[in-house]
Amino acid sequence: MIRSLILPASLIALAVPAAAQPPTRIDAANRAALREPTNAGFVNATQVYPYSEGALYRLYAAPGRITDIALQPGEGVTSVAAGDTVRWTVGDTTSGAGETRRTHILVKPFSAGLRTNLVITTDRRAYHVELESRATGAMAALSWSYPQDELIALRRQREAAEAAAPIASGLEIERLNFGYAISGDHPAWRPIRAFDDGRQTFIEFPQSIAVGETPPLFVIGDDGEAQLVNYRVAGRYYVIDRLFAAAELRLGERRQQIVRIVRGTVSRSARRALRQEGCAS
Repeated sequence: MIRSLILPASLIALAVPAAAQPPTRIDAANRAALREPTNAGFVNATQVYPYSEGALYRLYAAPGRITDIALQPGEGVTSVAAGDTVRWTVGDTTSGAGETRRTHILVKPFSAGLRTNLVITTDRRAYHVELESRATGAMAALSWSYPQDELIALRRQREAAEAAAPIASGLEIERLNFGYAISGDHPAWRPIRAFDDGRQTFIEFPQSIAVGETPPLFVIGDDGEAQLVNYRVAGRYYVIDRLFAAAELRLGERRQQIVRIVRGTVSRSARRALRQEGCAS
């Protein structure tokens, strides 16, 4: 006797959408990532897209017309791959020289109504371009702006300006007291020196302090208790708006690194040498 297997209708209904879900999700993600040309994005005849990793950039081409894809000056191409190399011509050339040398990827379709994709990898990033050919309305050129690079450049300019700025105004070299002893551990952030002008205390760190975690400052009171003290950062200096007899820089939890700074006295010749070194730096 042959028994027929009857599946519940709910299971059958669930099976079809489950199979269709991955392509649906992929299509939705691609649509969300696609960047189309905009009026505001054109600089003369060049569409300038803001670069974003993982985005797809539309390029409209036409038969008999070449569209120029201009990369960032100084950017070196490692590979160029097109999905359809039979009905699309893809070539490359360069312009400029030295730091202004720029690579151009040139694309041209054989007919209208074609679609494919182009992947360009360089020594800096990867570009994903969606190619579409039409009878008319080809884009002359496209390129990118690089907001992240611009932010990094601005940050470096600000850091350079902060490093070059004086740590405080109105400091009189003859009044500076370099009579501080530094002892304890030897972490990468260990201060180079400490000094004061009779009103404020300055702690100078090595250049490496800019790329690592910075230690908080604790002032040691007369009772031996450590108290966290306020300070401000000026380049690679801590500026404390008070004097102290002893303080500690502490960093870490299990294996805490501690550097102790104690105010004392030094000889006149040693003070003169420290002042000269401080002026030179």
